[in-house]
Amino acid sequence: MVPPVSATVRGTPSPRRVQGVYYTLTLGNTLAASFIWGINTLFLLDAGLSNLEAFAANAFFSVGMFIFEIPTGVVADTLGRRASYLLGTLTLAVTTVLYWLLWVWESPFWAWAVVSMLLGLGFTFFSGAVDAWLVDALHATEYRGSLEAVFGRATVVGNVAMLAGSVLGGIVAQLTDLGVPFLIRGGVLVLMFLVAALLMRDLGFTPERGVGPITATRTVLRASIRYGLGNRPVRWLMLATPFTMGVGFYVFYALQPYLLELWGDEDAYSIAGLAAAILAGAGVVGGLLAPLVRRLFRKRTSAILLATLSSVAVLVALAFTTNFWVAIVLLAVWGIASSIDDPVHRAYLNDMIPSKQRATVLSFDSLLGSAGGAVFQPVLGRSADLGGYGASMLWSGAIAIIAAPFVLLSRRESPPADLAREVAPAAADDTASTDAASPPV
Repeated sequence: MVPPVSATVRGTPSPRRVQGVYYTLTLGNTLAASFIWGINTLFLLDAGLSNLEAFAANAFFSVGMFIFEIPTGVVADTLGRRASYLLGTLTLAVTTVLYWLLWVWESPFWAWAVVSMLLGLGFTFFSGAVDAWLVDALHATEYRGSLEAVFGRATVVGNVAMLAGSVLGGIVAQLTDLGVPFLIRGGVLVLMFLVAALLMRDLGFTPERGVGPITATRTVLRASIRYGLGNRPVRWLMLATPFTMGVGFYVFYALQPYLLELWGDEDAYSIAGLAAAILAGAGVVGGLLAPLVRRLFRKRTSAILLATLSSVAVLVALAFTTNFWVAIVLLAVWGIASSIDDPVHRAYLNDMIPSKQRATVLSFDSLLGSAGGAVFQPVLGRSADLGGYGASMLWSGAIAIIAAPFVLLSRRESPPADLAREVAPAAADDTASTDAASPPV
């Protein structure tokens, strides 16, 4: 990979090079994270936590993301998006090792809660900043293609990394123990810090340095309200996020013990890794299909709504299946639907936000998703304790369907971004959030 260079020093890099850096970061981040995705719930249960405590620990991760989204948004807007990414990799590396130590020490629940919140801090350095870095850099390099295509390829790259990481994580856990994948994850994160330090440069965005933290935080909050909740089509789309992301967090991790239960061997850790790998493979298919599905519809919200309703249908079906292989097929369908939604959703949201507020509003959207995770994960975890995983899947579908009316409300506002098929000129992006989309081609 040839690193991009500063536009003020050697000229602006090409859009292809910008995308290459973005895909490299996506590959490394997802590979690091996915080493534990297939066995995380099993890891927590092995540490002596109940289902309620395990998903409450995950909920505290979401609480951490909720608390730290705005402060880390200030970092991205004042120190730069590259600096935010570098801080995120270091924070995650340290907290991942702490998670492993809690398992070694058989620590009480309160310790898991604290470290889970710190893990959330690490991820908030990424949320908003990386996508904002990409879109601004594409504007700066005069990219005129489809955002869905870029995000779709990123979804493919991320899911290939997830496929490799989750399978390897499950196999490593089977051959060694449940803690080793966490140590591998920490090492990959340190490597990604070095890669980003060499490749990543802020393009098309100038950090607002010299602003005090209180003033910067106030500015971030105002921008979140004005360009997020204050912008009607953005507001409705963002209000759908707690229901889709909150349920998504729970279902992803609950599928690990649920599939082991259907398989009939609760110690078959490689099966849990296989589940994450199937989701990864489905994500590759969904990422490839996303631009094609988008072209089938005049409006982006049509594709988003189709994916939402398909996911709900799958969750309801999972609630009633008792066959492992049927559950695997439904898992793949759920992964495809989610991966079709993601690139279209991100492209639609990015096209409605001005450049200077992009990281802020994307972080605020992630904040709402974290709030959903904090609320719904312990509730759904408790429903699994009381009625089993099947019952919790049924409740997951009931919660996820609430997102559909918000998507329809965003569609009703008829923003130009709902019809857009190409990246808009940078000048339009800096003027008004609802004028940042080019006409359909």
